[in-house]
Amino acid sequence: MKKFLPLTVLMLLPLVACSQVKSGYEIGVTVTGLRDSTIYLAYHFGDKQYVTDTVKLDMNGYGAFKGNESVPHGIYMVVLPGRKYFEILMTEDQFFSVSCSYDDFINTLKFTRSAINTSFIDYQRQWVEMQRVASAIAKRLQSNKSNSDSLRILSLKQQEYESGMKAYLKGVVEKNNPNLLSVLVRSMLPLEIPEFTIPAGTQNPDSIRWLLRYNYNKDHFFDNIDLTDERILRTPILQARLDAFFRNVVIQAHDSINKEIDRLIAKCSSNPKVFQFISVYLFNHFRESEIMGHDAVLVKLADDIYLSGKADWVTGEFRDELRKQVELLRYNLIGMKAQNLVMDSYKGIFVALHDIEKEFTILYFWEPDCGHCKETTPKLKAYYDKAKNDGVEIFSVCTAGKRQEWIKYIEDNGLTWINGWDPDRKTHFDYYYNVRATPMIYILDRNKKIIAKKLSVDDVPSFIENYRKYFR
Repeated sequence: MKKFLPLTVLMLLPLVACSQVKSGYEIGVTVTGLRDSTIYLAYHFGDKQYVTDTVKLDMNGYGAFKGNESVPHGIYMVVLPGRKYFEILMTEDQFFSVSCSYDDFINTLKFTRSAINTSFIDYQRQWVEMQRVASAIAKRLQSNKSNSDSLRILSLKQQEYESGMKAYLKGVVEKNNPNLLSVLVRSMLPLEIPEFTIPAGTQNPDSIRWLLRYNYNKDHFFDNIDLTDERILRTPILQARLDAFFRNVVIQAHDSINKEIDRLIAKCSSNPKVFQFISVYLFNHFRESEIMGHDAVLVKLADDIYLSGKADWVTGEFRDELRKQVELLRYNLIGMKAQNLVMDSYKGIFVALHDIEKEFTILYFWEPDCGHCKETTPKLKAYYDKAKNDGVEIFSVCTAGKRQEWIKYIEDNGLTWINGWDPDRKTHFDYYYNVRATPMIYILDRNKKIIAKKLSVDDVPSFIENYRKYFR
């Protein structure tokens, strides 16, 4: 039995009427075994669902959703009491009826005057059955791992059955092309990656083959989805594909991600609604990401879309605030050369960040009264005492302005690293390094390129060790 997710009446985008046989919609619903109950018409949008209409069934279990304007095409849901629902397709003709039994609505669904929904429910029932058989074969394979003969027979059977499932999906696509059911089923077709021939004598052939397969999968990941087709917006398809691509497929380095964003935006830019959906998805996804370096992706999205004027759905106030936020990120992105800081120091001489010649420089922002700094500083000192003769220097900057407290903290904690002092912030360290809270740690390489930022002090030793191992 399907379970229904919580609904909200918030509408994210204005409804845009598609070309219809006649305007408006009327969906008659009869639910045997249910009366005097409220049901809802809702639709998918991304990974959420939204209510678009409500009706109360009469004593015979009948009610009709009605509207003077047609609704956008997509997958809609008729939501019943008890958090149950079934899905329907809204396409050109939005005047039809559906009936079912409340106790067994999936197996008793019947549509009148809607050939596409009749095909849709037939497809769902067939696909569920095929998945049940496939699951049974997989379980038999698992339980016969120790029997080579059974394993060979079952593996062959699994391959043949999966080929049959693919053939069934392709048949549904061809039979229903170009209607919405065809669009939905096409998106389920697995990508068929070719077998790559690696020349004899090639070093690391398995690695080369893996790389070729990875690149093919990445480059063709959206082949079965038309990113100019507005109908996919009111389905779960696009959101799921975007999630899978940007979470599990693309390497999580900002330069790799930015390249794929350019390709994706180029594919959808001809449809304003799809362009808006994908732009908003990308912005929210990378704004909320906690992966180091993803702020470079956010800056790119801001510059290319939101601050360039292409995002006509946002207000001027939003753009102004975003511009301020982006400016605080622009000078401290992973891979950039760190801004030089020249300031007074505990020893009474001016020091410059760029003058440090060690393999790694840890840039540490702190203040005496910061509770987290009181935990971080001793840990960082313990690491420094071990690493200072192994190519590591620390350039610390106190963000507070009371000199005596600064001196006392240094002396009480025995801090022998470089202790910078710039109470008037003449170096603008807070701007160039986006210092809005303490403690804050950056790591720079020998050339003062930023290689890590906002690390936990506990992660500093392992980061430097791994960087030496894989990137030196």
